[in-house]
Amino acid sequence: MFAFQYRKAKTLKEATDLLAKDDEAKPLSGGMTLIPTLKARLANPTQLIDLNGLSELSGIEVKDGALVIGAASKHHQVATSKVVRDAIPALADLASHIGDPQVRNRGTLGGSVANNDPAADYPSAVLGLNAKVITNKREIAADDFFQGMFATALEPGELIVRIAFPLPKKAAYAKFPHPASGYAMAGVFVAQTAEGIRVAVTGAGPGVFRWTDAEQALAKGMNAAAIEKLTLAADDLNEDIHGTREYRAQLAKVMAARAVAALA
Repeated sequence: MFAFQYRKAKTLKEATDLLAKDDEAKPLSGGMTLIPTLKARLANPTQLIDLNGLSELSGIEVKDGALVIGAASKHHQVATSKVVRDAIPALADLASHIGDPQVRNRGTLGGSVANNDPAADYPSAVLGLNAKVITNKREIAADDFFQGMFATALEPGELIVRIAFPLPKKAAYAKFPHPASGYAMAGVFVAQTAEGIRVAVTGAGPGVFRWTDAEQALAKGMNAAAIEKLTLAADDLNEDIHGTREYRAQLAKVMAARAVAALA
């Protein structure tokens, strides 16, 4: 690990000011990705700006037809919150299966979404529910936020403050976790929203994406049989020692069918 200066921000403004003054500074939330990266000397920031404890990034509430969750909310808080369980049970269930207890008690919603790991769980919920990512500067629609592997619409120094999830009529998430890491080898979030059916796939490709063929099929009938008739193109999916592209395509199809069955 390279040497760096640690700064504990007292307010969101202080944090954003510190980041604005130093292009090499990095924000620190749960640190589930950043800390291992630092240990491996794959990053060399001049400063770490600790965001933990900022009141502006906390809170879980239902407001104006949406479940609004502060970016610093831990996975365990999302999983066990009565507000979340009553509003969007699928989101609480998703959070309860992230990583292990240590990760769930340190990792944060905002950190996971900002990092946009291609196998992370939260991005599928954000995209599947058509959520709004609210930063210190603006609101970003889910369809515009995710831009490929570890890439998002966030600008340098821009921080996620909260995420607003519109309340769906129904929603479910199913994933096949990697047995060691708990990351999704394929995870599918299916939501029946006021605007229609949305199906978001994580883990299978280089980034979270919507499976539009599945959305169109489910719009005609919300049942697993509609998924079984489809084929997910494997050309752009991930391939490694754990599975071929074709395997992940089939796995995503199975997870989609399971999520739809859970809705029924």
